[in-house]
Parts: sequence; structure tokens; C-alpha cells
Amino acid sequence: MPELPEVETARRGLEPVLVDRRLDRVQVRQPMLRWPVPAGFAPALTGRRVTALGRRGKYLLIHLNDGQAVIGHLGMSGSLAVRPGCNRPPPDRHDHVIFDTDAGVRVTFHDPRRFGALLLTTARDLAGHPLLAHLGPEPLDPGFDGPVLAARLAGTRRTLKAALLDQRVVAGLGNIYVSESLFRAGLSPRRLASDLGGTRAARLTEAIRAVLTEALESGGSTLRDHRQPNGERGYFQHTFAVYDRAGQPCPGCDCDVAITGGVQRLVQGGRSTFFCPRRQR
Repeated sequence: MPELPEVETARRGLEPVLVDRRLDRVQVRQPMLRWPVPAGFAPALTGRRVTALGRRGKYLLIHLNDGQAVIGHLGMSGSLAVRPGCNRPPPDRHDHVIFDTDAGVRVTFHDPRRFGALLLTTARDLAGHPLLAHLGPEPLDPGFDGPVLAARLAGTRRTLKAALLDQRVVAGLGNIYVSESLFRAGLSPRRLASDLGGTRAARLTEAIRAVLTEALESGGSTLRDHRQPNGERGYFQHTFAVYDRAGQPCPGCDCDVAITGGVQRLVQGGRSTFFCPRRQR
């Protein structure tokens, strides 16, 4: 599932072609996504001007000049593609919602598995929307630091990995970037989350920020479906330290992998976790 870097990459790629543009035509070709596309979605957006693109956690936010706002989620396989007017191919069967701007640019919401979503609300109601109201702090915000993270984890009996996947603790993190951040911070995913404090919490927030920043610079991670709006793949997956590298050495490894087994995989809460037991305590 796309995580913060993939959604932010989509936002940045769409900003130059959508902001300050009028939506001349909106087509809903498949209304049944994770939740039904609201009735009247297309006429509500047609003729409106996009004033800003935002992001909250894993959600893309499209602000319109009449006070409406679209909440978008890419689900498991969703992507948003920018297609210029010239030599435009016909819509694919998985191109479920199409936005045409007054500049002749088409933005297509493509989602083979249909776990994504496009919902309509107002800018005034965004903060209290059920999908957004309980999200935790943004990990790239300047105010996200060790004390903030330690406070969010205080009192929980969950493992550190499970707690960090909870969007109410930190917004935008998923399986890939939690595994990579814990490795970078030298912390075991099996550690009790409530024990994290002081130096370790500061180390982890710095690792989270560094991993997310590097992933953004790489256009996110493409394991299967993620594409940037220009159609290019992300390439952060080529620099994974531990994720999906079970049995391989981690970066800078000086141990005998034949003896230690290298990076290990375990299942926590039904999700795969990858870590180095020698470097993560």
C-alpha cells in the first residue's frame, strides 16, 4: 500500500498541472471503489478551479475554489497519471475517474484492485472528517521529535513495530518505512513501545525523518504498482537496508551470513517485519 512518500510524490507531481487550473470535465467511469464515489461527484467538480493540493498521512487532499475538498486514497494499487492532450491513449479499463483541465491535461485515477477512494467534503470539515480526525502527527513536520513520539507511545502494551503502524500514533508510516526506520535507529521491532524514551525516541524520530526524506528524493518505492504521475517508477526500493531482504546481509554487514542468517523476517500482526537481530536491540 502506498505510504507517505508515494502519496507526497503524487501530490508534488500533480501540483504543477492541477493548481490554478479549472476542471473542464470530470468522468466517473467506475463508481465502486473502496467506498462508492459520491453521487454527483462529477458535476460538483466540473467547472471548479483547483486552489491547492495537500496531504494528510496517506491521504491526498484537493481543494477547490468553492470550498469543496476531495479526499483521495490510493489503496493497494492506485496511481494518478498525468497525460497531455496530444497523442493521448484511450482510457484503460482500470482508469476509473478522469479529470480534464482547461489546459488540455488529463489526470487519471488508475486502480486495478479498486481499494482506493475519492470522497467529497468541504475544506471546513476536513479536520473533523472520520478518515482524518484521529491521525497522529506528521513525521516530516518540524515539531515531530523524540518527546512527541515518546508521549504518543506511552502506556501502550504493543510492540514498537505494531505501534508505529497505527496511524493514530504517527501518520503516513507503513510496513516498508517502519522496517527501514527501525533498522536505521538500531531498534528491535519486538521492543515494547512504551519503553521508548529519551535518547532512543530521539534516534528513532531522526531515522524516520531521514528515511522518508530519502524515499521522497527517490520518488517513493515501486514494488508492484506505484508510479509517479509522469509514469516513472520510484527507485527507493533499490536502497532498502532490510525490507524484503530476508537472508541477505544488511548494509555494512561484517558477520558470517551463513551462520547468522542475515536479515530476518518475522510476522507481527499478520504483516512481515524485516530486521537485523545483531544491530537492532
